[in-house]
Amino acid sequence: MNVNTPVQLYRHLLRCIQKLPKETQDYYKHFVRQSYGSHADETDSDRISQIISRALEDADWVVKKYSK
Repeated sequence: MNVNTPVQLYRHLLRCIQKLPKETQDYYKHFVRQSYGSHADETDSDRISQIISRALEDADWVVKKYSK
């Protein structure tokens, strides 16, 4: 999936959370909401790209961690 904007990232992460075990989903939903809110005022496009890239890497790691 091609994620270019913070809103696309948010939606993508929420979809990834659905792949996790039910008992962990609430924790990760809360984490994503908090992170999205804390970066909502970010205006630097390079910084936004860094955040998106790192969040996608972290999401892949978490999904792989629970899929073993």
